Amino acid sequence: MAVRNPLVAAVLGDHLTSPPAAPATAEAILGHVFARPELLREALTHRSAAAGGRQGRRPSPASGAAKGSGSNERLEFVGDRVLGLLIAEWLAERFPLEQEGELGRRLAYLVSQPVLADIAEASGLPAVLSVAPGESRAGVRKRATVLADAMEAAIGAVFIDGGIEPARRFVRDAWNAAMIAQAAPPKDSKTALQEWSQGRGLPLPDYVVASRDGPSHAPRFVITVTVAGHTGTGTAGTKRAAEQDAALDLLGKLR
Repeated sequence: MAVRNPLVAAVLGDHLTSPPAAPATAEAILGHVFARPELLREALTHRSAAAGGRQGRRPSPASGAAKGSGSNERLEFVGDRVLGLLIAEWLAERFPLEQEGELGRRLAYLVSQPVLADIAEASGLPAVLSVAPGESRAGVRKRATVLADAMEAAIGAVFIDGGIEPARRFVRDAWNAAMIAQAAPPKDSKTALQEWSQGRGLPLPDYVVASRDGPSHAPRFVITVTVAGHTGTGTAGTKRAAEQDAALDLLGKLR
């Protein structure tokens, strides 16, 4: 496949600190040559590096720039929906005898933040993610929330640029190992965490809304869950989904 530009210059820019991984090209990672490369740049721009000039400064309220303007947040919104559709389609094909409940648990796991972050890491996405110098030194490229958001944004960019087929090819390639590993439908993560706690004589998991932002039609919840001093974090558009995500994050740490 033809590859156009290494992102060290074209996307990361010389004003950002060098990523720790070997240089890679996002088009090679995504398996898609962009007709609109600006979509690729947007998908790989963390909000710390957006709308703030070469040093990642955020715009002042008087500037009129929208919160997160120029970052990958809009494409993340699109990619989240595209990924859900493509995984649902794939699950329906792969497990024709399963009903909604079983398919739903599989879907929730495969689009969860920990899985997205793991796939982003394995694909080399951190190496091509554009962040402000200070955030780079703080290790933002290793944060699960940042990686998961960037992966969804990249899928959104591929879909807008090339349509559903290149997005489907990328998702089926990147998610293949995770899909194959699901021999049986996973348990609901909140139920599994509760069973883990009760089985050890511990108090029930404690869920707390850490933050809520975003417009009313597209809220964003960050929820933490704690068991015996261990904490997991989840982010989603509903409290229920964020709780499931937090429980899954904590289960991964406990195991």
